Amino acid sequence: MVSICLQSTAEEILQIKDLQTKYLKTNLSENEQLSEGFLTASYTEEFLNLMNSYYPAILAKNENQVVGYALVATKEIRGKHELLDDLIQHCDKVTYNGQQLSERPYVIVGQLCVAKPYRGQGIAQRLYKHFRHTLDDRFDCCITDIDQNNPRSLKAHLKSGFEIVGALNYGDANWNLVLWNWNL
Repeated sequence: MVSICLQSTAEEILQIKDLQTKYLKTNLSENEQLSEGFLTASYTEEFLNLMNSYYPAILAKNENQVVGYALVATKEIRGKHELLDDLIQHCDKVTYNGQQLSERPYVIVGQLCVAKPYRGQGIAQRLYKHFRHTLDDRFDCCITDIDQNNPRSLKAHLKSGFEIVGALNYGDANWNLVLWNWNL
């Protein structure tokens, strides 16, 4: 049985890094990318620990094994990772329901991943449900970007309650900017 929890021990950080490496776009064939989805950003163990020091990752675990995760990123990590810096810069320019996001507290999904054997079981939605339950008292919305060549990821995000609020281009890719409105 897969459980969802909020914690990230040193061992769990290593398991997150292993999952991330396995599902990075650069480590998958084009067919796998289209059919299974992919991750774009590679984070070092040091950076994962830094993110965890601000907000622990939300984990899906089968016994002691991490089988999925949602990384929590906030503006405090600005200046520490180029792709997240670009995302924060773009998020700050978004206007939603007449409000500039730069003026509101928002949280970023730094990355979401579910191991292939556990996909199709609603784990992404469970991770996001816990994400919101844990953070919606501190943030007005949740925002992230999805490579436009990753329709599987976009479908999972829309199913979880996100909506497309813009598009952007950086890092040699086109992205959908998606937002999950909690309190705006």
